[in-house]
Order: sequence, then structure tokens, then C-alpha cells
Amino acid sequence: MITQQLINPQSIVVIGGSNDIAKPGGKVLKNLIDGQFNGELYVTNLKESEVQGIISFADPSDLPMVDLAIIAIAARFVPDTVRILAHKKETRAFIVLSAGFSEESEEGARLEKEMVDTINGVGGSLIGPNCVGILTPTHHSIFTYPIPRLETNGCDFISGSGATACFIMEAGIPKGLTFANVFSVGNSAQMGVEEILKYMDETFDPEKSSKIKLLYIETISKPQMLLKHAASLIRKGCKIAAIKAGSSDAGSRAASSHTGALASSDSAIDALFRKAGIVRCYGREEIISVASVFMHPKLKGKNIAIITHAGGPAVMLTDALSNGGLEVPHIDNPASRELLTHLFPGSSVANPIDFLATGTAEQLGIIMDYVDQKFDDIDAMVVIFGTPGLFPVFNVYDVLDQKMRQCKKPIYPVLPSTLTAQEEVAEFINKGRINFPDEVTLGKALAKVYHTPPPAAETINQFPVDEKAIRNVIDNSKGGYLNPDQVQQLLDAARIDRAGEAVVTSADDAARAAKKLGYPVVMKVVGPLHKSDVGGVVLNVKDELKLRQEFDRMIDIEDTTAILLQPMLSGTELFAGAKREDAFGHLILCGMGGIFIEVLKDVSTAVAPVGQEEALRMIQSLKSYKIIQGVRGQEGINEILFAETLMKLSALLHAAPEISDLDLNPLLGSKNRVVAVDARICLG
Repeated sequence: MITQQLINPQSIVVIGGSNDIAKPGGKVLKNLIDGQFNGELYVTNLKESEVQGIISFADPSDLPMVDLAIIAIAARFVPDTVRILAHKKETRAFIVLSAGFSEESEEGARLEKEMVDTINGVGGSLIGPNCVGILTPTHHSIFTYPIPRLETNGCDFISGSGATACFIMEAGIPKGLTFANVFSVGNSAQMGVEEILKYMDETFDPEKSSKIKLLYIETISKPQMLLKHAASLIRKGCKIAAIKAGSSDAGSRAASSHTGALASSDSAIDALFRKAGIVRCYGREEIISVASVFMHPKLKGKNIAIITHAGGPAVMLTDALSNGGLEVPHIDNPASRELLTHLFPGSSVANPIDFLATGTAEQLGIIMDYVDQKFDDIDAMVVIFGTPGLFPVFNVYDVLDQKMRQCKKPIYPVLPSTLTAQEEVAEFINKGRINFPDEVTLGKALAKVYHTPPPAAETINQFPVDEKAIRNVIDNSKGGYLNPDQVQQLLDAARIDRAGEAVVTSADDAARAAKKLGYPVVMKVVGPLHKSDVGGVVLNVKDELKLRQEFDRMIDIEDTTAILLQPMLSGTELFAGAKREDAFGHLILCGMGGIFIEVLKDVSTAVAPVGQEEALRMIQSLKSYKIIQGVRGQEGINEILFAETLMKLSALLHAAPEISDLDLNPLLGSKNRVVAVDARICLG
């Protein structure tokens, strides 16, 4: 829990404070003093009577009562010090900068647990250990630089890595990115990124709180907490971008089913962020660019005008925007032809709008007014303006600042001459502006922000299923892969449309079942994991003679226990599946089916539960979506029925959380029906 003593302490002690500002205990004290902390400030140091002008105590037991302790001493001394402060000095907030805890050894983990137990016992807050501290308008309890300008409308930044937090601030501040609060959580022994975000959600004030949150995460230990509070903040008007490091495919667990192989831990992160409405980033520059886009008015459409005096950057930006699914539409209308009369000969207004290297600040202002007021099909503009250094460009950037305040459409400035026009860019940033020095990075960030969906619905009504029948199957199962009869019962109870079928163990039974199902039929072995690899699937069996011949061959295939018969159906092969992924719960997946699931790996993933809107978004986000729509005269697939299948699957998982893996592969889809042809369900 976060206490008021952490956020707004009336007194702070630096345990291990030093006159040497090259040490964490010395630097954090200096930052507190320089940050003009207006409460009582204390220091403990065994060897010094005064530290940086503040009276020093040799023993924590001699301290007066104190709200917040910042600890920078060897790990082995920390638990006893925490115990004294918590029980004798009523300290209820701790920032432990010291390393040497669970990140290093079993003994360190023991010390960490002892410390956490003490703090939890008194209802206190702990940041760290092994962190750089926190930075708020009230107190600069951090031992690193930079110390950014803190502004209410800046970014709240929560980082699992102190070094990464510093590097992101180092890169963002020169571009004009500002910060409101910075939390470095280190080992997250008591509170991690999720708990800090939870606090920000529960205390959110639309008038005073920052509306931009940046997260750097290495471990998501409470995904449901992150999902709940990130989505809640975004619904309140916030924007969130996050880096989740350490999510490579090499870290995913090996799995036996298609779903398991595709549902890596990284796809779980993607699904979680998408459901919450978080913009996922993969590096420092990307999250800085996304945060900078957040600081501008919201992009409400995908049509962008590029205004420039330099052709090359405009071409590269056009490529970046187009590749990201945004548009740089051709402009040709009476207003554009009128605009051309205000520009020098040789200028172009076709988009990109190129007003030449000789273009003036006045012309730039005229162009922006036309784009804002007369080009109704344009949603935003990017202005690219650098300089070869022949003359100052203060007036250009003054016009740019003025129009950014006046125009209704978002304006994104690309000022690449950060060295040649260093003074001009600095003055522009000092007006509270942000610069995007690289146009391609901006283009990618704009596309990423624009295409990140809003949070999924807060309440999802589950599709009605027969929960009693589902529980009867689950409760009477021994676990592992269910037999075909149990699978059929579960699909029927979940109201998932399936092909008629029969499981047989003799040729005579096969003949009777085929006659009842109706020829032609499909024959599949029961038992082997990958049926087609062992010759265990035969299609379009049209008569009894062929049926008996194939039965005799297939029943002898290794591991085969029976033969499954189904009527021969037609349609486009689809796939739906589910996988339980640790603390994330169930992931639901969909894509094209059959062998294409392995070849194309075009899969959309969502965290259960899934409602209709999210299910349709999953389907429409597939690269193969045009096949689902119908191409080259082929009949399309009923998206609503496909979405309903995903919703029924979600409801089945809700009723039977014991399911660890589930494959519906293939489903056959047409304009009238989406039917499960083959299914496999495993209980963990």
C-alpha cells in the first residue's frame, strides 16, 4: 500500500547520508536539499556529526519521529534499522536504495523478506530495494540525475529499472518531454509497477493528476491488477505507453498443441496491453516519441498533411505513415490552388506541401491556416523545418508555436537541426513545446498510437451456456486430454456448432455410423497427436468398400485407439483456441485454420473474457482478414458467427477454468455457418 508518508512526508531521514555526493547517500541528500524539501530533514552517519549542513545522528534510535526513511547502507544492516524505525520512530514509508537483496543471493532474499515483513506489520510502504528512488513535486528522493522539470501535465513514469528510467529521461528532456512524478521500484519487494499504477488510478484527480503514464516493466507479477487499473485510467482520459522487456519467444514454454506453441508469453503481454488500451513500445526512443505524441491533441483521423521545405524527410515520413496504416492523401481542390498563389514558383501543394528551401515564416503560417481551416479532409499536419545555418530561424519557430496554439488540428513539429539551430530549438522547447527530431520515428509513433484500440468493455456479459453440463464433464474427468465423447459434450454444452460424428472401433460399426451420417465422410484416427503426419486423416470416403479398407489400415497406426467419422463438409478453414497462461488467465486465439495456422502463424490473441466487440476486433486484425471477407469471387465467412464462436469459447473457459489447452482446428466457415470439425481439449 502507498501511505501519505511516502507521497507527502513531513519529515525525512537519510540513513547513511554522506558528505561525499559521489555516493548514493550523499547524492540523494543533496537532491533533497536542492529540491527544497520543506519538511524536517535528518541524517544518520556513524562517523560524521554534520552532513551537508545537517546535524547527523550516529544511531537511528536517537532520531525523533520521522515519516519517511531513505536507506543507503549495506544490506545486512537494513532489517534491524527498518525494525527500529518502524516500531520506535513510527516511520511508515521506506525507500531502500541499497542493493544486495533477492537480486543477488538466497541470504539477500532472506534479508529482503525480513524487511518486508516488518514494514507490512505496521502498514507501511516500501519502494525498492535496489532502486534509485522516487521523484515527486514534494521531495526529490532520488540519487541520480537528471532531475527533470516537474509539471502537472507532464508524464508519470514508473520503472522497474532505475538505469532505464534515467536513460529515458536523459533522452526525453532535451526534446521537451516533461515529467510529473517518477517512481523507480527496483526489486518490487512490496510494491511494483502494478501497485503504483493502482494508487494513481484510485487517487486520480481529473484537475490535478497527470493524464500520461509511462511504464517500463521487466516482470508482470499481477497482470489482472495492471489490466484493471490501466483500463480504468484510460477510461478516465489518461494515455498509457509501456515497454515490457524480457518477452522473447525463447522464454516461452514448450507446448504440444498448436495453441500452446502460438500462445507465447509475449503474445500474452500483447493481448493484455491491447485489452487495457496500453500502447506497447519496444525501446527508449519509441516510448519517448509515443509520450510526445500523447502530449499533443488527439489524432482523430488518419489523413496527414506534410508541410516541409525539404523533400527527403517528407518522402521518408510519407513511407513511415503509409506503412503504418495512415494516409498522406493527394490534395487538389480550389483551396489548394488558391494556396499556391501565396507561395514561390516551384512550390507544390499536392501533399507533401513543399514550399521550398527559400520559403518564409509568413508562408508557413499561411499554409498551416489553409490546412486547418480549408482542407476538410486533412486531420493533422506535420511540419518539417530545419536549417543549413545560413540565417537564424527563430521567426519560423515562433510562427510554428503561434499556430500550434491557434489551430484546431494537431500539429507535430519535426525540427531536425538540433545542432545547427540549437538556440532556436531550445527557445521553442522553452515555450513548453516538444520536438520530434526524426520524422520516421514520429511517423511510426503516430501510427502506433492511432491504431491502439481503446480498453475492452469493463463488463462483459458471458454467452449463455449450460454450466451444469460443463461441470458434470469436468468434475468426472481424470484430467489430461479428454476423449472425443467428452469433447462433444463440452462443445454441445457451450453451444458451439460442431459436425456430426461417431467414434468406432470396428469396421462394422464404422459402416453403420457412415450410413447414418451420410456419405461422403471423413475418417480420423483417435490417439496420435498430429493425425495428418501419420496418415491418420482420409477425406471424401464415398462408399462402404473404401470405408472398410481405410478402417483396416488406420486402426493399425501406432497409438490409435479408435476411428472418428464425420460427414464431409465444405468451407474455409478457420481456427479458434485457448491456452491458460500463468497469472494472465486464459488466452483466446483465432486465425486461419488447417495447415495455415502453422505456415502463416497469423493469429490474433485476447485475454479472456471476450465480448462481441473484442471478438470482432480480433478477427478484423488478422492479416488474412480479406480471405474472411471474401476475395476473387470466393464466398466470405460470417464474421458474426465466427465472433460468437469465440464468445462461446470464452464462456466455456469461464465455466471450466481447469481447461489448460483447447483447439478447434479446423473450424469450417461459410456465409451461413461456422462449424467445428475437429477439437481437442486438455485439462491441466
